[in-house]
Amino acid sequence: MRLGIDIGGTKTAAVAIDADGELSDQVRMPTGFGAEAVVATALRTVERMSEVAGVRAASFTSIGIGIPGAVDSATGRVEHAVNLGLEGLDLGRRLSDRLGVEVRVENDVKAAALGAHHLLGSTGGGAVSGERRTTSMAYLNLGTGLAAGVVLDGRLLRGGHGVAGEIGHIPIDPAGVRCGCGQRGCLETVASGLAIARTWPTASEHPARELFDAADAGDARAIAVREEFFAGVATAVRLLVLTVDVDAVVVGGGLAALGEPLLVGIRRILNRWAADSAFLASIDLAARVQVVPPGFPAAAVGAALVGEHPWLKSSS
Repeated sequence: MRLGIDIGGTKTAAVAIDADGELSDQVRMPTGFGAEAVVATALRTVERMSEVAGVRAASFTSIGIGIPGAVDSATGRVEHAVNLGLEGLDLGRRLSDRLGVEVRVENDVKAAALGAHHLLGSTGGGAVSGERRTTSMAYLNLGTGLAAGVVLDGRLLRGGHGVAGEIGHIPIDPAGVRCGCGQRGCLETVASGLAIARTWPTASEHPARELFDAADAGDARAIAVREEFFAGVATAVRLLVLTVDVDAVVVGGGLAALGEPLLVGIRRILNRWAADSAFLASIDLAARVQVVPPGFPAAAVGAALVGEHPWLKSSS
């Protein structure tokens, strides 16, 4: 049985995957802040999953961790996970020493890409909705920020310096607002939770949901803001397909909870662009887009896969 743990800024989710690749058990718990608290959270999660699965921690055939920040997958060291208070933590080594099992660590978005790819395979080789076969896939994470993970022939694309997929920091508007990375007009400034919070300020705990509801109710400003968001996400899809020609772009992350309205909006923009471009029409961008099903723990599932076959899951 394989164990995958997704350590997020506020919550940690874990899944156990059996020998047939099926999700057998899941647990969730709050995430601590700071190096010691993060290590303690991971250890408590393993302990809790052991209880739920009815096995000892040492009985897991592999343990993988997905976590924000810059991750050296070879050493398990995490840097710059600011939302967790981490500026340097040998997470893999510390957990391996405590648990007696090798623990592999991967960036959470890259882990989620592997998880989404696993989901494609579990639906018979088609996309999430089963509409078409896929041999390559990009996972587009729409959360507070925007990033992507690319899987080609079952191998995770990291690039020469581990930043493959950081498309949120590709500038698309030199006159746009300043991004947190220091550049102007990055894709993340128009297609992310932060972008919605900036363009649709509200006291609501769910600004994206409020925005979509207001647009559905006919609010002209909400419609304009939502259209800008759809166009930004569609731009990310187009960029991914034109760069690596993936068969599917699977949208995940917190904003994926918007579900069908999000998918319909993205596809509508892509189809509108295709109507004006024979080239775009020929590559059928809209048909390649899917959204992760509600509740699917993509990063935790991917972390379990990283834990089992780290040497098969990377490519530069």
